[in-house]
Order: sequence, then C-alpha cells, then structure tokens
Amino acid sequence: MATLGLSEADRKAVEDFRRDVVDPSRTSLVVVDFWAEWCGPCKQLTPVIEKVCADYASKGVTLVKINVDENRFIASQFRVQSIPTVYAVFQGQPVADLSQARTEGQLKQMLDQILAQLPVESAERSQAEEIAPLIAMGEQTLDDGDAERALSIFSQIAEMAPDHPAVLAGQARALVALGRLEDAEAALAAVPEEFAKDQGIERARAALSLARDAKPVQDLSGLEARLAANADDHEARFELAGGLMANGDREGAADALLEIIARDRQWNEGAARAQLLKLFEVVGLEDPWVSTQRRRLSAILFT
Repeated sequence: MATLGLSEADRKAVEDFRRDVVDPSRTSLVVVDFWAEWCGPCKQLTPVIEKVCADYASKGVTLVKINVDENRFIASQFRVQSIPTVYAVFQGQPVADLSQARTEGQLKQMLDQILAQLPVESAERSQAEEIAPLIAMGEQTLDDGDAERALSIFSQIAEMAPDHPAVLAGQARALVALGRLEDAEAALAAVPEEFAKDQGIERARAALSLARDAKPVQDLSGLEARLAANADDHEARFELAGGLMANGDREGAADALLEIIARDRQWNEGAARAQLLKLFEVVGLEDPWVSTQRRRLSAILFT
C-alpha cells in the first residue's frame, strides 16, 4: 500500500498493517478479521476464530483483528462491504476469503486446504521434516525384524513428537512384533481421537488383531494331514494359515487363505477374506507383495 498523500492517521494505519500483517505473512498464514464493537455476528464469530487460530498456531497460522471503525482506510483497501469479513493473507496478498466459515469445523477445513497448497513455514512442518528420516529408520528396522531396536527408535522419536500418528503406530506395531500385545493395545487406546482413522494407526490395529488371531503352532503336520484327508476342511486350513502367519510365513498364509476363498468364499461369513485383508493392511497396502496378492484375490472373486 502506498502512503504518498495519506493523512498521518492513515499512514500510521498502513505502517501498522505492514508490521502486523504483511511482514509476518512472508512466511506465515495471517488470518485478518475485520470487525466492529457494534457487530453482533462478529461477537459470535470471534471465539471460533480465536480458538481455531490458536489451535493452528503450530501450523504457521496467526490472527490479526482489525476494527473497521478505527481503520477505515485499511478496510477500504480490502473492499470490506460488510462484517465480519475474514481473509487469509500470505506473502502480502489475500489468498482466500474465509468469511463464509461460521463453525470451527468449516474454518478448519478451509485452513487445511489452504495450508496444503502454500509453503507456510511452521514449527509443525519443521518438526515433521526433522523426524521424517527417523521414522523411516524405525520402519526399516521393524521391516528387518529387529523389533526391539525399532521400539527404541520410535520411543526416542516420541520424546520429540509424542502425538505424531506415524510414531504412535510404529511403537504399537513394534510392541506387537515383540509379542507385547497388552502394551500394544494400551498404546493404541491412548491414540488421540483425531488420529483414530489414520492409515498407520489402522495398520497397527490390524497387526494387533492379526496377532491375537494367529496362534503359534509348533507342529503343522497334524493340520496338513487333516487337509490331505479332506481338502475342504476349511477350519483346518484357516488354523494352518494362522500358524503360518505366527511363524512369519506370510506367503504360505496367503496361499492357505486364498485356497479357502477359492473353495468357499462364504465360509464362516467370509472369515478367510477378512483375515487376508488384515494381512494386507499389516504388510502395507502400497507394498508390491500386497498388490500381487490382491490380483490373485480378484482373479478368484471375479472369475
């Protein structure tokens, strides 16, 4: 905003706006709330905006309130026709009109969409970038079969980011791999509700469920003998799949479950398919092995 020819009051308003809004918006997302003392809807919206902006402070969001009666020139520059009017400003420019958001959920949804598209600097983003390679290390260690070390890595990361869903999920899966199922259940029960549907958390829950279902079998020969005598003994084959999973043979477990589905997909209310889908989730839906098994499952179901 140019200040040439402005009154002293307007010049001060512009300088204040530059200090409070324009300069911080170089790296942060500044929510500018135009309001007035006499505005009833403004008073209703104020606690919503203040709460959401406080919740999103770690995401790089700050709130600036501008009284239109005291800052008419600034309001005119933003073409404010009615209040409340709320804009999101980044790098000195309005990037979104948030005025239609009247509830906490609506405002959060709009901010989430904006933050996903802009390079807003924040403590949360910086922390995420810092711990990403550590999480990858924990995942690789867990994949390599060293659950004890993986648990140690995830526990150390948790000291930095105690509520990060990937860290919570990694800890739980490491506990499952160690056979500490009660500890894993307690860890998952403590997950914040906002992360309940997180893919990593659901993967950890599937791992726990699978571990409870999969009973170690010291000698599989008895089950194999039952199947040799009766290939349609699905209960024996399902138990065999559980034993194979418990022994770490996911290939053999998948083969057994797919064989049950091929012979009787409705057996025990689709138990074999449900167990196979749990196995997919535990391994990871993006894993190439899962893609291969999914194709095998599709071939059975659609032929």
